Amino acid sequence: MDQYRDQLRTIVRETGALLRLDHEIQLASGEMSRDFFDGKLAVANPDHLDVVGEAMLAAAKEAGVSFDAVGGLVLGAVPYTFAVANKARVEWFLIRKEAKGRGTNKLTEGAQITPGMPVMVVDDVVTTGGSIQLACDRVKEAGARIVFASTFVDRGDIAKRFFEQEKIPYTPMLTYRDLDIEPVGRGRVVA
Repeated sequence: MDQYRDQLRTIVRETGALLRLDHEIQLASGEMSRDFFDGKLAVANPDHLDVVGEAMLAAAKEAGVSFDAVGGLVLGAVPYTFAVANKARVEWFLIRKEAKGRGTNKLTEGAQITPGMPVMVVDDVVTTGGSIQLACDRVKEAGARIVFASTFVDRGDIAKRFFEQEKIPYTPMLTYRDLDIEPVGRGRVVA
């Protein structure tokens, strides 16, 4: 993964995806921080998207796992889902936070997730882990087996503890340490 880490830090720097503010803002997790990471801006360029897809796939291979589909929660995980699916040549799925309320009313779109199916779950940014945990819960409810999880940036250590408890290999591409930012979610306990 070290061969990708420097490339990914360069992408973050060149795209301006990491903003260091002079005041705290509230993140989607509810946490407060002076650092804001825009995961979609970081991969808006197709070359950058390719690098992140390659890196996430390499991390899965390094963990010794294979999977039939990759997906995550809408909206943050969307580009990462497509990047990994394209590089791995597997199917993709997207998970809604809430059912549409019309049509088939499904929570999962794209590939048909089936019982026992090995899948990878991805996200753009993990702060307290709420979104990636929700994605994992939905995948498990569908009966699939999560064999690997990854995110572009992990802003703390909460998700790491969650995945350790779940016995799911987890590799963030970059952490708060790699970006030299303050960790978020200190003292929180994984539910």
